[in-house]
Amino acid sequence: MSSSQGSRPLRIERDTLGEMYVPADAYYGAQTARAVDNFPISGLRFPRQFIRAFGLIKYAAARANVRLGLLDERRGNAIMQAAMEVAEGKLDDQFVVDVYQTGSGTSTNMNVNEVIAARANEILTGVRSAKGEVHPNDHVNMGQSTNDVFPTAIQVAGALSIKEELLPSLRTLLEELERKASEFEDVVKSGRTHLQDALPVTLGQEFGSYASLVRRSIASVEVGLKALLELPIGGTAVGTGLNRHPDFARLVCEELSRLTGLEFREAPDRFELMGAMSAVVQASGSLRMVAHALLKIVKDLRLMGSGPNTGFAEIEIPAVQPGSSIMPGKVNPVIPEAVGLIAVKVIANDVSVLLAAQLGELELNMGMPLIAYDFLHSIQILASGSRVLAKKCIAGIVANVERCRELAESSPALVTVVAPIVGYDKAAVIAKRVLEQRRSIKEVMVEELGLPREEVDRLLDLKKLTRPGIPAKAV
Repeated sequence: MSSSQGSRPLRIERDTLGEMYVPADAYYGAQTARAVDNFPISGLRFPRQFIRAFGLIKYAAARANVRLGLLDERRGNAIMQAAMEVAEGKLDDQFVVDVYQTGSGTSTNMNVNEVIAARANEILTGVRSAKGEVHPNDHVNMGQSTNDVFPTAIQVAGALSIKEELLPSLRTLLEELERKASEFEDVVKSGRTHLQDALPVTLGQEFGSYASLVRRSIASVEVGLKALLELPIGGTAVGTGLNRHPDFARLVCEELSRLTGLEFREAPDRFELMGAMSAVVQASGSLRMVAHALLKIVKDLRLMGSGPNTGFAEIEIPAVQPGSSIMPGKVNPVIPEAVGLIAVKVIANDVSVLLAAQLGELELNMGMPLIAYDFLHSIQILASGSRVLAKKCIAGIVANVERCRELAESSPALVTVVAPIVGYDKAAVIAKRVLEQRRSIKEVMVEELGLPREEVDRLLDLKKLTRPGIPAKAV
C-alpha cells in the first residue's frame, strides 16, 4: 500500500494490484492514485473542454446501455447524473492525472470512471467510494475501452471548441477586416515587394486580402470540424467492437448529437481513427492554416504601423498600454505581437500532434494524451487571440491618409506605367534618375518623355494605377 497524498485524511481504495490510500474527500480511486504517484512529471492537466467531453460521453454511454437493457435504471440514472456533473465542471478538481502518462490515456479514462462511480455511489448510498453498487469498469465503462473513448473525447472536445469558440472568434475577426477594407478602399499607398517600393495599392485592398485569408481559414476549419464528427466510439479495445452491443455506438452518437447540437456519427472505419488519429491530424492542419493567416496579418500590421517618425507610419494601431519601462511615451503593437506568438505556438503544436500521431502502431496510438493537450490548446489560444486581435486592434486602426499618399507618390516604381510604351530600358533610366537626383518622378518624366505636366499627372493618377489595365495606352 502506498500514498503520495501528504498529511490529508485518507481512505483505502482497491484495484487489481492491491490497496492504495487516497484522500478521504476525493472521488477518485486506486487507479487514479497510482497514476498520480507514477506520473509526477509536468503539472499540466487536461483542459475543461476535454473533461466536459468525457462527461458527455459517459452520460451518453450510460443512457445507451440503459436503453439496450444492459444497465439497470437505478445505476444508469446515478451514472448519468454524476457524468453530467462532470460535464458541467462541478468535479473538475478531481481530475488530477498529468498529461504525460500512458500513451493510450488509460489513467485519465480511469480517473473519469472512478470519479463518476464514486459520485454515483454517493448519490445512491451516501458513501463516497470508487467501488460499490456502481463499479468504474463494469458499469461506467460498459461497452467501452480507453482505446476508443479517449480518441472520441479528443474529437468531441475539439468539435465543441471549434463550434463554440474558434469559429465565432474567426467570424468576428472577418467582420472587422471586411469593415476596414471598405473604410480604406480609397486610401492609396505604396505597394512593396521584397520590402522595396513597388506600384501603388489601396489600404483597402490589403485589408481585403486579410479578410480573404481569414475566410479561407474558416473554410479550412469547417472541413476539419466535419472530419471530427466521425467518432471511433464502439471500437472498444482494438477496433472490432468486442464486448459492446451492436447498437451501442449508434445510440451514443445520437445522444451526443442531442446534447451538443453537432451531428456526430459512427466512423466507417474505427481502426483508422484509433490507430492513426487521422481526423485529429486533419483538423490540426486546419488550425495551422489559421495560424499562417494570423501571422501574415500581424506582421504586415507591425510594418505598416512602424514609426511614428522613422518607420512606415501608414496606420495607427490602437495604444492599449505603455510600451517601455525606460523610454517614456513609447507605445508598441502589443496585440499583433501576442497574436504572432500564438501563431508560432499553434504551428509548433501542429508538428507535435503530427509526430505524436506517428506513435500509432498497429491497432492503437500511443500519442493520444499529448495530441489531446496540444490540439485543444491550439483551438483555445487561436479563439482567444482572434477575438482580441479583432476587438483591441483591427477595430481601432486608423489610416494616415496623407502619409500613405506621400509614400505612394515617391515610389520610383511608378515609372512602370510608361514601360509598355517607351520600353523597359528607357523606363529604367527614368527610375535611376529619380533615385540618383532625389527628384520627383513627375519632373523627370516630363523631361525624359517630353510630355506636358497635365499628361504626366493623368498617367500617374494613383487610384487608377491600383486597378487592372494599361494606363499608358494613350502616350
